[in-house]
Amino acid sequence: MIWYGGRLFRPVETKGSSQTSVETIFKYEQKDDLLTGKYSGGGVLFGQLIGRVDDKGHINMRYHHMTEDGILMTGKCRSRPEILDNGKIRLHERWQWTCGDFSKGRSTLEEI
Repeated sequence: MIWYGGRLFRPVETKGSSQTSVETIFKYEQKDDLLTGKYSGGGVLFGQLIGRVDDKGHINMRYHHMTEDGILMTGKCRSRPEILDNGKIRLHERWQWTCGDFSKGRSTLEEI
């Protein structure tokens, strides 16, 4: 299992109606297969996520955040890890809003 605890990530690419940017920083914590995280920046005032990590390091999560404009957003996401040559993790994500327009998108996050 890939261990995500204490790692920081930031988006390097997004497709769709994502509200994150390269200024958004995610900090993950992990206990067994339970993943939690907090994120903020780039238009997101504060966000949290919770998910499960499988034995291949794939993450199935739910998230919510408040934008700097005061809008509360919720969604779901599945992440597939890739280990880079430098040992850091790149996450390939497919997500969908569970509010608003319910649109779907993709994002790539990289460990910083």
